[in-house]
Amino acid sequence: MKKYRNPVPTVDIIIEMAKEDGQQGIVLIERKNPPHGWALPGGFVDYGESLEEAATREAKEETSLDIHLKRQFFTYSAPDRDPRQHTISTVYIASAEGCPKAQDDAVKIGIFTQREIDFPLAFDHEKIVKDYFRSKERK
Repeated sequence: MKKYRNPVPTVDIIIEMAKEDGQQGIVLIERKNPPHGWALPGGFVDYGESLEEAATREAKEETSLDIHLKRQFFTYSAPDRDPRQHTISTVYIASAEGCPKAQDDAVKIGIFTQREIDFPLAFDHEKIVKDYFRSKERK
């Protein structure tokens, strides 16, 4: 009998926030666990949890922020997007207020403008972030 394997669902969250100087940016975390590097907050969807619930939970766990989901952005599904296994990530755009704090899987956290993100990002997050900023320019 053939055993079926399916990609694992994940979520990533683009959290839009103002920096202390008033510039608009997005929240990135530096990952504690492999693959290391800077990334969007996010993670695996738990069984019995909706994508929206997972996004809200993961954002809180990694950033300490209570977010407001604004809209679903896009879904990324390249089989090699996560070096650990084949995942499908639904990306949300959210807003938040307050002071983000690195928690759980995050060792550092920051709010970055488009110009400040001149370093590599984990997974396919560089593509996601570029797609996000490109979509903002079209508006």
